[in-house]
Amino acid sequence: MNTKRLLSITATILLASGCNQAQNQTSTPTYTELPTVESKLDAQTISDFSSRRKQNQGNRYEGLVINKSNILTRPDDLPSSLFYDSGINISYPKEGVKGIYLPIDCVINTEYFQESIDKLNSTALNSAVLDFKDDSGQILPILESDNPMVNENVVGLADYKEVLKTFEQNNIYPIARIVTFKDNFLASSHPELSFQTEDGEIWTPDGEDYFTNPFLQETWDYNVAVAIEAAKMGFKEVQFDYVRFSDAFMYEEENLSYPKGRFENYISEDPNDKGEERIAAITEFLAYAKEKLAPYGVDVSADVFGYTAIANNSEDVRGIGQNFAGIADQVDVISSMVYPSHWNVGFFGLENPDLQPYDLINEYMLSEKQLLENVNNPVTTRPWLQNFSDYSFYGDAEVQAQINALADNGVYEYLLWNASGDYIENVDYAPEITAAQQTENTDTTSQPQ
Repeated sequence: MNTKRLLSITATILLASGCNQAQNQTSTPTYTELPTVESKLDAQTISDFSSRRKQNQGNRYEGLVINKSNILTRPDDLPSSLFYDSGINISYPKEGVKGIYLPIDCVINTEYFQESIDKLNSTALNSAVLDFKDDSGQILPILESDNPMVNENVVGLADYKEVLKTFEQNNIYPIARIVTFKDNFLASSHPELSFQTEDGEIWTPDGEDYFTNPFLQETWDYNVAVAIEAAKMGFKEVQFDYVRFSDAFMYEEENLSYPKGRFENYISEDPNDKGEERIAAITEFLAYAKEKLAPYGVDVSADVFGYTAIANNSEDVRGIGQNFAGIADQVDVISSMVYPSHWNVGFFGLENPDLQPYDLINEYMLSEKQLLENVNNPVTTRPWLQNFSDYSFYGDAEVQAQINALADNGVYEYLLWNASGDYIENVDYAPEITAAQQTENTDTTSQPQ
């Protein structure tokens, strides 16, 4: 064998040996210490479960706990770009909504409207509720909708776009009131969406007003379409009023002809609780409305009878379909109409609620607070207060008493109702702010100079 061939063989052997050593070095396994996993069940429980599974006696869902809270919720601070831009920028009042109802006459009359703006600017009041769809079903502002049914009922009495610009300039929070199921206009033009008597006429509970059928999807869609127009115009909140059946419905329903839509075969948990399908219809409508309005970035509120917060699931509450807790679970704001004049003698143990505005509001809020403690949704309570005389004269003392009662219960949001838009002058509309300022001044003066 020549020398060159011997050297070549030797080099090959050495190279192979080196590769094997390198391969042995890189293939040495490494181990990572895994975290200790502790079972939430003891050994005996696991053993029993395994035995039952082998005998086909095990339940695969054992130990599963259902979380009844909302799985998906809308964050509080979503970027505004995710919502429809109406061009009107008005923030939610940091002191909470302290509002008044302004009827259409006060809006279209230039003098009255300016007086209302001046009053809002000169007091702690900061919000206004305007009728978008009024008590007869008229859609009041000038607008052109893609929805033909909406256009049918537009009367165009006011330029709300200009009104909202004025509100924006004065930082007044705008709320669009939509009278929902009491609707003469819609019922007249579409009787199939209402209730018929035995002789085929549209049913009028009081001889004047028509109610549309809350069971029907078409009625839902119509009111939501109106609400969307309000949101697109620049209102920051949509308030559904008369979101209920007529209070006479439970006494007349057997004599009426009407479809129940998808609630036709509704089964109540308790067969003796007649009217549960009405509660389901109203509650589900509000959930549907909130879902459809979500892209527009507006809050959704509902007006309810104050009585519903203390009557639980009584027959007359089921009669109108308003379950306070159920509604509170679906909306951003719930507004109970707690006018002292609307409560009969003896409620809350009061001899004459109308003459005891502070006591009435205080007792009511104690009851409502207990009810809301069991509501998962972080709803805001914003009651309607009485700013009108009914059985008894109501002046500044009576209005102040109601506001003070709310503040003493930690509630600083409210709406004042006066059908004429005439509001009391000499009232401290934010007693909690006044009290805080007085405390601050006292602390400042008591410090050594």
